Amino acid sequence: MPLKIGRGDIENIHRHARETYPEECAGAIVGLDTGGMKVVVDVWPAENTHEDERSRRFLIEPLQIKKFEEDAAGRDMDLLGFYHSHPDHPAEPSEYDREHAWPYYSYVITSVSGDSVRDTRSWVLKDDRSGYDEEEILS
Repeated sequence: MPLKIGRGDIENIHRHARETYPEECAGAIVGLDTGGMKVVVDVWPAENTHEDERSRRFLIEPLQIKKFEEDAAGRDMDLLGFYHSHPDHPAEPSEYDREHAWPYYSYVITSVSGDSVRDTRSWVLKDDRSGYDEEEILS
């Protein structure tokens, strides 16, 4: 299922990635699941609360995720997934990412180096958690 995300939201993710470099940024992707497409309405930044290795790891606190879900529901939207950056690494999920991901959600990853964004791709964890399928991004 493709992910439709506007240029403004992509730019907000890119800006967040550049601002937090050399650490990973993270945030939520909210919008509507039409059954054939996930349509992003907004992206909400979160604090990366990982205790160490923030240049290679991110953590969004569970209570923050719950708040994202509640805020989205209060606006008749769904939590569609999450975004994060990979400083100086490809926009591909790591093993750590796979171990901490959930099926269904979109995982938008932006590769960033300094103030330069290299690539942005989206991934969905397979139901058996064995790996990811790349998700087409439509703008």
